Amino acid sequence: MKTLLRDCSLSAVVAGFIATVISYAGPLVIIFQAAKAGGLPQDVLSSWVWTISIGSGVLGILLSLRYKVPIIIAWSAPGSALLVTMLPDITLNEAVGAYVVTSVVVLLVGLSGAFDRIINRLPAAIAAGMLAGILFRFGTGLFISIKEQPWLVLAMFATYLAFKRALPRYAVLAVLVVGVTITVASGELQSEALVIGLATPTWIAPEFSWQVMLNIAFPLVMVALTGQFVPGMAVLRNDGYSTPASPLISSSALGSLLLAPFGCHGLNLAAITAAICTGREAHENPAKRYVAGVSGGVFYLLLGVFGATLVSIFTAFPPALIAALAGLALLAAIGGALSAAMAMPADREAALITFLVTASGMSFLDLSAAFWGLIFGIAAHLFLKLRPVAANHAEERQPAR
Repeated sequence: MKTLLRDCSLSAVVAGFIATVISYAGPLVIIFQAAKAGGLPQDVLSSWVWTISIGSGVLGILLSLRYKVPIIIAWSAPGSALLVTMLPDITLNEAVGAYVVTSVVVLLVGLSGAFDRIINRLPAAIAAGMLAGILFRFGTGLFISIKEQPWLVLAMFATYLAFKRALPRYAVLAVLVVGVTITVASGELQSEALVIGLATPTWIAPEFSWQVMLNIAFPLVMVALTGQFVPGMAVLRNDGYSTPASPLISSSALGSLLLAPFGCHGLNLAAITAAICTGREAHENPAKRYVAGVSGGVFYLLLGVFGATLVSIFTAFPPALIAALAGLALLAAIGGALSAAMAMPADREAALITFLVTASGMSFLDLSAAFWGLIFGIAAHLFLKLRPVAANHAEERQPAR
């Protein structure tokens, strides 16, 4: 505890807070859409929010303290999107059974150590290109939001530039303060939407069906490993952290397994929000950025307990504020990923292909753009590394000197 207090800094705490805010701002909406599509009662929805929040918070705090690395755990946003189309056709108990099977499979992958071997063989430029592609839409979302709230977004943008020049560590905090102040002063805050309410867990007995396993469990496993853990590890590697993937995957899967009967569809290593906590904006010293992971976990716990209040807060603020905050908080991460992707001339074209496919947002065979970005990038990398056959024969015929 003494070490944590000594390493604590305002910039790291703010980074954790903003990462948590952005985690809820978009992915939580998908969960509400899935709950509405499945006709879930309010108590089940409240339990779902509670499980993903408490699970993310506890794991984030414990793993960040254990490895002294800013570990951000979040629920699977692609998994939530998958459930929007799946929940209307199955029972809630069957869905929970699929969550349990998914968690067991991911846990076995984590314990086997196979994921670490895959990550270590992945070229750094391709991993960085995938990360840049994932974050790209958040950067463009910043400028797209100008159309909705021009004065709010431009004021936040100007604040960011001013503080990056004078006090770079507090640029994102200043952006948040200015954005909230302008929203309140202009009357854009919908205060009538704010309510106080607690979330409570509800037990849901799992039921197992092989059809549901194929339709939900298998896609959730693929999404978790390729769409969440791969980019999540790429974020850590991109900022110089060599934490092994196996314990992070195993811990997340075990937490998901324990919370599945209460509605948790899957906890994963975060990528987008993690980039806010792993960069220099959190702290100049990489060894002290773990405080951002602990901070994010604490805010997860607080917001998870007050589930109904949490929902009302994001309803009260304009979407443009959240979009601008996310874009500005991730600018440095986007720039760093692009720089790493283009750093090696030999891998530049493969990294560019990875970036373009990932940034396109395409989906094929129910697999995400991040997955296909890796597939296309690795294929290009391997093909371009092949030596022409004619050149090989020429070298063989060349006499020794």
